[in-house]
Amino acid sequence: MKKVYFLKTCNTCTRIINDLNLDNTFTFQEIKNEPLTAKQVDELATLAGSYEALFSKRAKLYKEMGLKDQNLTEKDFRHYLLEHYTFLSRPVIIINNTIFIGSSKKNIEAVKQALNE
Repeated sequence: MKKVYFLKTCNTCTRIINDLNLDNTFTFQEIKNEPLTAKQVDELATLAGSYEALFSKRAKLYKEMGLKDQNLTEKDFRHYLLEHYTFLSRPVIIINNTIFIGSSKKNIEAVKQALNE
């Protein structure tokens, strides 16, 4: 499977997708217009090793809702990922059951390497 979960209003997501020059073998899911399903969140968490690994602690709502001051459990992370798209660390790229989460330079280099294998 080759899939990208992204937000089209996120300049970083758009730049990364364009830089990677992903071909039409990838499926793209714009998470604002097509929200993640419970099944998708569970599948992503299985690949990532946890719900927390998918969760963006940089999201504006994370601070606004006071979540940074709470001791969140895996159940909580799952709940918030399903509640609002902004909590997904983006982009999430899946290449042959390997998941790449977020926009860090190290992560994007790993995606590039996986694409060249």
